[in-house]
Amino acid sequence: MKFKYLLATSVVGLSAVAASPAFAQSTGSIDFEDEGEEVIVVTGARFNGVGGVEIPDTTKAKQVLNEEIIRRQRPGQTVNDIVNLVPGVSFQNNDPWGSSGGGFTIRGFGADRVSQTLDGLPLNDSGNYALYTNQMVDPEVLEEVSVSLGSTDVDSPTASATGGTINIRTREPGDVLGMTATMTYGDVLAEGVEDSAYVRGFLMVDTGDITGMGTKAFGSVSYTTYGVPYNPYGRINKTQFNGRIWQDLGTNGDFVSISGHWNVNRNNFAGSEGLETLLSYYEPASGFNDKEQRFSVYEGAGEYPCAVDPRVLAEETGYAVGSPGDSVDYSDRNGCGAAFYRRFNPSDTGNIRGASRFSLTDALTLTVDPSYQYVKANGGGPDDLRESFFVTGYEDENDNFIETGRYTGAFNGGYYFGRDLNGDGDLDDEIAGNDPSQTTTDRYGVITNLIYEINPDHRVRATYTLDHARHRQTGQITYMLGNGEISDVFAIDNPLLDVNGNPVNKRDRLSYAILHQISGEYRGRFGDLTAKLALRAPFFTRELNQNCYTTSDNGFVDCPNPGFDTAGYELAKIENGQDFAPPQSRTYKYDKLLPNIGFTYDVTGDVSVFANYAKGLSVPGTDPLYDSLFLDANDPASQPVPETTDSFDVGLRFQSGSIQAQIGGYYTQYQDRLASAFDPDARDGEGARVFRNLGTVDKYGIDGSIAWRPTRNTLLYVFGSYNDSEIKDDVLSGTCNQFEVDNNFYSCNAVGDLQYLATGGKTESGTPQYSFGARGQIAFGPVELGAQAKRTGTRFVNDQNVPLEGELANGDEFFFPAKVPAYTVVDLDARILLGEFPTGGDVAVQLNLTNLFDEYYIGYFGGSLDDFGFAQIGAPRAGSVSLVIGF
Repeated sequence: MKFKYLLATSVVGLSAVAASPAFAQSTGSIDFEDEGEEVIVVTGARFNGVGGVEIPDTTKAKQVLNEEIIRRQRPGQTVNDIVNLVPGVSFQNNDPWGSSGGGFTIRGFGADRVSQTLDGLPLNDSGNYALYTNQMVDPEVLEEVSVSLGSTDVDSPTASATGGTINIRTREPGDVLGMTATMTYGDVLAEGVEDSAYVRGFLMVDTGDITGMGTKAFGSVSYTTYGVPYNPYGRINKTQFNGRIWQDLGTNGDFVSISGHWNVNRNNFAGSEGLETLLSYYEPASGFNDKEQRFSVYEGAGEYPCAVDPRVLAEETGYAVGSPGDSVDYSDRNGCGAAFYRRFNPSDTGNIRGASRFSLTDALTLTVDPSYQYVKANGGGPDDLRESFFVTGYEDENDNFIETGRYTGAFNGGYYFGRDLNGDGDLDDEIAGNDPSQTTTDRYGVITNLIYEINPDHRVRATYTLDHARHRQTGQITYMLGNGEISDVFAIDNPLLDVNGNPVNKRDRLSYAILHQISGEYRGRFGDLTAKLALRAPFFTRELNQNCYTTSDNGFVDCPNPGFDTAGYELAKIENGQDFAPPQSRTYKYDKLLPNIGFTYDVTGDVSVFANYAKGLSVPGTDPLYDSLFLDANDPASQPVPETTDSFDVGLRFQSGSIQAQIGGYYTQYQDRLASAFDPDARDGEGARVFRNLGTVDKYGIDGSIAWRPTRNTLLYVFGSYNDSEIKDDVLSGTCNQFEVDNNFYSCNAVGDLQYLATGGKTESGTPQYSFGARGQIAFGPVELGAQAKRTGTRFVNDQNVPLEGELANGDEFFFPAKVPAYTVVDLDARILLGEFPTGGDVAVQLNLTNLFDEYYIGYFGGSLDDFGFAQIGAPRAGSVSLVIGF
């Protein structure tokens, strides 16, 4: 039984405040991984780390960052930027403040192959597994973040995590009444930026034990606003609420709790640009290598402020004048409001998380963690809305056009309403509008563990995990206001209706992602050897319901509105020789046994070795599966198999009172890598570009870190990693045409030959091959100073690892190098203690300066097979000052 010793005093200076044993994701995993050792607790912080860094003694390569480091970072920063201090993790923030999003990899696996959870609740999108880092919980309510490199817990609620997990744990409410607050002001400190001031406020109140029987709670609220650095128009407005209610059950560690989270984000697109353009900023020949130029990258994208031609405004704006007898069209490329930087990415996200632990007997424990989450989000831009009907037909043998039908809806990328939208009495115009892609998700789940302690050295558990998501994807269209603004950032709440009173949709599909998972784990201690044997058995189902016609192998659709007979539409397609797939439903099922085996061995009291093997699974997301509906259900190309991994870890740890160190190597074989590529056998030998499995990729590397506290008031933390990969096979990309034969592209010798991209033996793109960094802290009485730096290595632009021909920013042709340059970011922080707050904790001023030398660098990009793609611009130098109360 755990022994807790509580002390109601604060610890001064850089103490050994560190993470608790709660470095797993669910209540059951936390309880199972607690070996029953005595744990000393002082003001809620357990002393088994060094300066906020803990390296748990597990069979996996895992690292934990707790409040000591989290609260030295800028208030309001996304948690994913904080875990950039973990070896093997590479995160690029879209701005200095954290609410514009960002991208990351762990050991070369992208965010869609990494499971991120909040108290066990899955945060990855249920459709495509994307992770939206701007929607993370406020850092002030966190207790710790643990990163598992390359493997998952046996009860992980994921169908995609082949690359590791990030487990975020929120704090337990305090036992005494207290208040915590931060107030922050900051700005970008770089030449050329405008209107980028950062303002944030956060308040949290703890009730303390209000019944004397362990009933306690906390609630928090925060508000953030700032201008997007690379966007002359964009702003971020974010409001977040968090809370938790906790009830102890007896004195043996049993409890029930319920937590809530609500996040409202209103943000414009950040600094995304063609990688070709961003690479040209490094080249003196371009004339654009001054760092100030990065803030004017959108200057030619469109004017702001501006006014939309009133002739192409919808009547609903109240300012439409129309153009009787004349055809006037809005330009969705050059019109007012068409600039890329004016697009919105709004989101409303929330969740309710339960956690509980019940001791059924002295040896048998039950944990139950239920959850529910809601997502409402979209993204998209301007478009021209057509008053006319979409007319279908074909030409007969005499070249006479035979009309087969008139429709409203979305066809060939255009939107047809069949009514006068601007009130001028005709159907000849194209009106200014917006067409964001809308997603609404309702998701519920549960993780339950039954843990049996055979004796103090041996324990087993059985686990059931449920994750059930209803994923509704639509594309309602709305009108544009006279100043180029969308009428409602959620077009679904204010759709423009067609002649029959129905909204026009660019897409209309409903899917269910359902995971039932059972697992078991044994952990035994044999003297200095601790062994783990685990087996995870996920049963995953995707139910797809496509309400539109699929018209190509890359997922384009036509969506006729209700109220029309679509027989004429289908007849025209057939007569014109155009393939299509009608609206349909299809179900895909995936299951696999995933073993997870490992051990640790204590060589001495401070030194141990560990090794682990884990098999992983990543089921295809909704996009490739919906694209596959273009193919017949019996076509093998319509059945992409899941990706699997075999991951091996081996390493050495050193843990003492002042040092936490770990070094480890890994090897991962990644089978059936999924990407878009040409399949010559699809569609009965006609060929199609589909999502297919590209064979095997080997990933391997080494990670290491050392946290050392030479004195009570100093800390030095050093970390680094080397990551490499090898794609085993060339990628089939299509068939040769005459131009490619004449120019010997893709080794083409004759028209119709299969063409291959030379990826075999090459390294995956978008992933740094190395990274290393350090953090140091020192305290002088009431003043604490910190500095951290990280060097991120080169990244290949494409999977062929070859230079690409393109244009510099000034238009000159240029061969760009195969790699994006490496970069170094240095951050400083300082904390000045002013006194103690009456309800507990300190009152302090905290200063944060990020990207000290304002280094220009290319942010996150996912890589590509053979092209440049798009990338974010690295966050510029920024400084902030915060008044911190109660920490």
